[in-house]
Amino acid sequence: MSDTLPRIVVLATGGTIAGASGNPGSSAHYQAATVPVGTLLQAVPTLARVARVEAEQVAQIDSKDMTFALWSTLAARIAHWSAQPDVAGIVITHGTDTLEETAMFLHLTQPCPVPVVLTAAMRPSTSLSADGPLNLLDAVRVAAHADARGKGVLVVINQQIHAARDAAKAHTSAVNAFVSASCGPLGFVQDDYVRFARAPLPAVAHLPVPSDWPLVEIVASYAAPSRFMVDALVAAGVRGIVVAAAGNGSVHEVLGGALADAAMEEVAVVRASRTGAGHVALPASARAVVGGFPSALDHNPYKARVLLMLLLAADPSLGADPARLQARLAAY
Repeated sequence: MSDTLPRIVVLATGGTIAGASGNPGSSAHYQAATVPVGTLLQAVPTLARVARVEAEQVAQIDSKDMTFALWSTLAARIAHWSAQPDVAGIVITHGTDTLEETAMFLHLTQPCPVPVVLTAAMRPSTSLSADGPLNLLDAVRVAAHADARGKGVLVVINQQIHAARDAAKAHTSAVNAFVSASCGPLGFVQDDYVRFARAPLPAVAHLPVPSDWPLVEIVASYAAPSRFMVDALVAAGVRGIVVAAAGNGSVHEVLGGALADAAMEEVAVVRASRTGAGHVALPASARAVVGGFPSALDHNPYKARVLLMLLLAADPSLGADPARLQARLAAY
């Protein structure tokens, strides 16, 4: 191994990329988060020609069970490793189920002095057509690439490079499950060739990692909803509600009434779209914000929830000021 190669640290958290099954012909039935990161690296000997790779097993979980504590740990490990003068980049292996939420959290909180790249797999490591090894190799290639510096947190999967802010899972099982619906990927990886076609939208100012996470939940607007869930959440002490609204942020009148009552209790209410792509139009005026609720813009409900939690943790008074909340949402 050449000492001239860049030093890349892999932080492993489990997921399908570390999954295994007794049936190599099955990519749907397996146990996630069972293969240690050292074994994953051994399966990709080409890594030794790309970088000096070392690994840390931060966690070993199915990402459907992601926790705020693990997010905080990841942030701490990124800070630790990125402070090492000879570390050129960091790769995080992750499950696909909540990858977009972890990516959003890291995008909003990490200044990234070196490239931070999340990667994953849609098929377990024992599958006949496992996609994890190539995704891992490509992620290391991007993390080690000079052009990745200053791009913030990235997601590399299926030979595409996505901005962490934009990437979202859009298919249950396909290897091209991740998309950046609003503006497309940043670039691509093909063998040794790494190409960035555009720059990502940066976070205006990074938000602190909370020590105490405010309770923020998601409700959906659909035909004939009740107000039961909103009322129950308010009674439970929720500080923010993201509504997965229809179309361009439309909320059923019954649900809208319940959300308006919640807003009167200084619960921060934000409209996102359940469609999967596009912007939710901004309210026409500051006065309209009160009745129409602030817009999450192009963030899907899950990313909007992460943003709202971080904003409320930094400034709990935002729930009492929808116009100021809208301005803060629009900054990200």
